Amino acid sequence: MTQMDPVSTFIHEEPSEAAPGVQRIDVDAVSSKERRSYYASRQRIYPKRARGTFRTIKWVVMAVTLGIYYLLPWIRWHRGPGLPDQAFLLDFANQRLFFGPIEIWPQELYFITGILIISALGLFLVTSLAGRMWCGYTCPQTVWTDLMIAVERFWQGDRNARIRLDQSPWTFDKIWKKTATHISWLLIGVATGGVLVFYFRDAPTLARELMTGEAPIVAYVFMGIFAISTYLLGGIAREQVCIYMCPWPRIQAAMFDQDSLLVSYRDYRGEPRGPHKKGQSWLNRGDCVDCKACVAVCPMGIDIRDGAQLECIQCALCIDACDDIMGKVGRPRGLIAYESFHNMEAPSEADRKPVRFVRPRTVLYSVLIALVLGIMGWAWVMRAPVEISVIEDRNPLFVKLSDGGIRNGYTLKILNKTHVEQRFSVRVEGIAGAEMAIVGQTHGERDVTVAADVVRALKIYVSVPRDVEAELSASSTPVRFVVTDATTGEEVIRDTAFRSPGR
Repeated sequence: MTQMDPVSTFIHEEPSEAAPGVQRIDVDAVSSKERRSYYASRQRIYPKRARGTFRTIKWVVMAVTLGIYYLLPWIRWHRGPGLPDQAFLLDFANQRLFFGPIEIWPQELYFITGILIISALGLFLVTSLAGRMWCGYTCPQTVWTDLMIAVERFWQGDRNARIRLDQSPWTFDKIWKKTATHISWLLIGVATGGVLVFYFRDAPTLARELMTGEAPIVAYVFMGIFAISTYLLGGIAREQVCIYMCPWPRIQAAMFDQDSLLVSYRDYRGEPRGPHKKGQSWLNRGDCVDCKACVAVCPMGIDIRDGAQLECIQCALCIDACDDIMGKVGRPRGLIAYESFHNMEAPSEADRKPVRFVRPRTVLYSVLIALVLGIMGWAWVMRAPVEISVIEDRNPLFVKLSDGGIRNGYTLKILNKTHVEQRFSVRVEGIAGAEMAIVGQTHGERDVTVAADVVRALKIYVSVPRDVEAELSASSTPVRFVVTDATTGEEVIRDTAFRSPGR
């Protein structure tokens, strides 16, 4: 017997008699237009230019962050002959990362892990103190969107002019303004993508190759990807990225507490709101004149008076807009301001409390940041200028020699992190009578040289005579390689195993 869906049965079966008081719905009669009514298309946002303290701060942050991004690859840092002189270089081709005087090898990627952990904890700390301040001021999406809006405003005018332009028919004036805007956005995207590829190769050299067509094809591909991404995300998508693509708005609530500061509308002071004419009394009404200036400047298109919202990036432009209106109508500034959850829920002005910046959550984040910084600092101070690694041959594990002895093969890698050539002596310990041979060198020679900033791989065979092998009771015997710096006498030791048939 086939199981029927009770919902579909109710909708599609033809009842012999309609139940009293029940109206039958003919689903097939519902028009496609009515079905589409559940979908809300995007309402384009036209942010008005704000003026005030927070807008000035955002301009400064934009100039500093974009300046750092665009200029950083061109800063030089002399490291010596044979080494790149670009201060910040992600040299994947040679498996190294350069950050000024700091040089990180693949074996030291735990430093990058530490930097990422500190960045995350720093973001948690800032969020617990002042909400989504990162989103409102320094997030790359916000910075480039601000830049795109500024360019759009330059070509098309401020909010009202852009609205009229979009509502007007396609004339020559509209076409050239729109064309100039999109060309400018594309040029910003190309500049952004071009600079990003400079972080992966010497900037002056790559710039010359890009201009002459001699750059690797991968450089053009990634430059195009980054350019289109900047154009689409900053110029076209804008607030849609923050609302639908970014996970941070949905995570940030875990970092809030009662003392976290958020950009908020003080409804206990602003309500009841309504228009106000010059000379009217302010008795029995709030300070909000319902001018919607806070909505007009919001890049997310929300009304801050509706309370805390996922879309709000805490850019504080609504504070500037509201303070300007309050000054014009003769009321105190701060109707919209940074406010804590506790004070937002306070029933009256008398119940407000000073914000506690030092509290368990912020102390925990600060201690963790200090701890990770301390661990990274200790690791950097204890960082050895030479590292070695040993890889055992796996196929075969050992070789039976014609004289009855056993031979194992190893690959010994010596990493010289210094900027000068180094000389080392290699020996094996752990099995009396074991003999070591380095491929490419004369028998018995144990000294090797490693060039500056180079990993040298040595193929080494360790042989055990028949009489010694007979004394090995296990199939795996511990041995170790000792690499000695010929100049300083310092030793680096790595343990491994010698494989044999065993007993």
